[in-house]
Amino acid sequence: MAREEPPIRWLGGVSGASDRVLADEVPVAIVVNGTTLAVLLATPVDLEDFAIGFVLTEALASAAAEAGAVEIVRHAEGIEARLSLPDTPALTARRRAITGPSGCGLCGIESLAEAVRPPRAVTAPGPRPTPAEIVAAMAALAAAQPLGQRTRAVHAAALWRRGEALIVREDVGRHNALDKLVGAAALAGVETAEAMLLLTSRVSVEMVQKASVLGCPVVVAVSAPTTLAVATAAAAGLTLVAVARADGFEVFTGAERVAWPDAECPPRERGDPSSAV
Repeated sequence: MAREEPPIRWLGGVSGASDRVLADEVPVAIVVNGTTLAVLLATPVDLEDFAIGFVLTEALASAAAEAGAVEIVRHAEGIEARLSLPDTPALTARRRAITGPSGCGLCGIESLAEAVRPPRAVTAPGPRPTPAEIVAAMAALAAAQPLGQRTRAVHAAALWRRGEALIVREDVGRHNALDKLVGAAALAGVETAEAMLLLTSRVSVEMVQKASVLGCPVVVAVSAPTTLAVATAAAAGLTLVAVARADGFEVFTGAERVAWPDAECPPRERGDPSSAV
């Protein structure tokens, strides 16, 4: 969702009205069994996907089928995404209201152990992309981001397979975009074991944790990862490709899944980027 705002533009020494389109950012409350678990600033589209993805990636549910139908309730001050889940110890521990910014990926976390919880293991062989296929996928992602093209202010998370986008979700928050993608894939029953996950953001540990829930063996991001993200990706068995630009990329973990043109995996002494691990 986007809306027109009338800023004044100064360009080439001339002032005038701008037709700039801005992305909406509103408080969205995730309400489970009548209790608010988190309040996040998000783009108010694909909110059913968002709610389902949030409870999946936060380990509050193990499958989309556990949740009842998501009810979207709009208020003057924001939006509630209401759903029902079976009562579990994990859900009980998270029953508190948290207000988080759009960049927050740890809303409702109450302990250091929860923040660095072990990721799900991803053991599928994966799509085995060539370097050219990785570069081409990232180059094509912009065309699959309608809101991004209009606003230049949102992140995207995409499920990419055999040269095309299966699902793309956008949001002002990178974590929100990924939660929406996880929810959309779960609700649609989309197979992820032979797909790549494309991200328009940097890779922090919680992005890797959420990616492991999605189950894509290969994660490709436009920006760099953190050290904890690399360690977590290795523990999950993920192939982590980052700093993916038009002229190349760096592989931090799982380089054996990349179908290198000259060898199964370039040796580290020749400058393989995965030596950064």
